[in-house]
Amino acid sequence: MTTDHENALTLTNLAHAAKAAGDPLRMGILKLLGQGAFGVLEICQIFDIKQSSMSHHLKVLAKAGLVSAQREGNSIFYRRPLSTGGNAFSQWLRALFDGIDACSEDAADQSAVHAVMSERAQACAEFFARHADDFREQQDLIASYDQYGDALATILDSFATQGERSGYALEVGPGEGAFLGVLSQKFEQVVGLDISPDMLAKAERFCQNAGLDNVTLLQGTTASVSIEPVDFAVANMVLHHVPSPKTIFQDVAQRLRPGGIFLVTDLCRHDQAWARESCGDLWLGFEPADLSQWAVEAGLKEGQSQYSGLRNGFQIQFRLFHA
Repeated sequence: MTTDHENALTLTNLAHAAKAAGDPLRMGILKLLGQGAFGVLEICQIFDIKQSSMSHHLKVLAKAGLVSAQREGNSIFYRRPLSTGGNAFSQWLRALFDGIDACSEDAADQSAVHAVMSERAQACAEFFARHADDFREQQDLIASYDQYGDALATILDSFATQGERSGYALEVGPGEGAFLGVLSQKFEQVVGLDISPDMLAKAERFCQNAGLDNVTLLQGTTASVSIEPVDFAVANMVLHHVPSPKTIFQDVAQRLRPGGIFLVTDLCRHDQAWARESCGDLWLGFEPADLSQWAVEAGLKEGQSQYSGLRNGFQIQFRLFHA
């Protein structure tokens, strides 16, 4: 039973939050954060506002519980808080975000948003261009494919058709192509998608050497490339490199056939900031709840989850989501 004190606390929280949200610019910020996390300077760039003024608005929103801050290396990024609880404030927060997202008016300059995302993507592409030849050494600093490849294959065996190859599969960011070989044995057609021409060249050499005649490699993003619906999609240690991880869920969900599977393998949230400079990571892993919420918002249902700890302190999460 809810006590009078809890009711009063909730009403106080709602009053503060409603007052904080009751500003067109702050509404615009909340709508922007529906696309993912952004740094202060990025938000200033998008809204063309001085940092001192933007910091004030973000402080008001954070104090009211409408945004949360997370540290990525030396930078602070703002995002919407998780609102999966069943209490009155969480329900109100979800309704607020739903209303903001449904609003056709967009206070943010979308060309500026695109510019920010392009800058992130360019930084990622430049890193892989510089380190294509030593990709494996960079990858091994955190987790080599050999450390989790068997687990991926086991997960795939649990639901992929045995015997004759059938269906279509998509791998987002195939790296050097190791998992493409596993997918090639299970599916009739496989597409490998990457923004880096240097990494695609490595994947192409792998496919040629392995004689993979049913794999097509494409350069682009999940939003820009047109492919036919797939039965299975995988993003293997990719999300922590992409400009907007949330949009990967949305894009993949639109390309999955009914009953299709999306397998996400990535790092759990960590504080080893050196990974940003040494390994080209844009994000220091993810809370499992983040992936769950992004999947639900994209219309996917959560399936089984597995977690594997590594000796260097990192933890990998294996997550299945169903269309």
